[in-house]
Amino acid sequence: MTAYDPQNPFAKILRGEFPCHKVYEDEHVLAFLDIMPRVPGHTLVIPKAPARNILDITPEDFAHVARAAHKIAGAAKQAFNADGITVQQFSEAAGGQVVFHLHMHVMPRHDGVALLPPASKKEETAVLEENAAKLKAALQG
Repeated sequence: MTAYDPQNPFAKILRGEFPCHKVYEDEHVLAFLDIMPRVPGHTLVIPKAPARNILDITPEDFAHVARAAHKIAGAAKQAFNADGITVQQFSEAAGGQVVFHLHMHVMPRHDGVALLPPASKKEETAVLEENAAKLKAALQG
């Protein structure tokens, strides 16, 4: 397996070199909005530990990501009045992975509304800010 690349975009987000629309952070994970969302509220949950994907993350670090994804899923369902939630994790190129830092996609879903194709539309900053505010409010209860 290819080694973890500390210059990947998500590592740069963690170091503050690239901006993001953060919705949640603790000592183990960061959750932020996808700038090319497949649905409004599409959130990425990443470990702070350097892990390429599920094949090289420690079980403990993956558990932190899973717990945060669970928390984000509940908040997203509430914040976006969703009918359901899609959670996805892709590992390696053949598995659909594009950015090689482990991440879980959390997407609020509405009956009868299809996902946009991946990387099809860069969202406006104002919309991302509004959606981040909705998620943060739901996370705070």
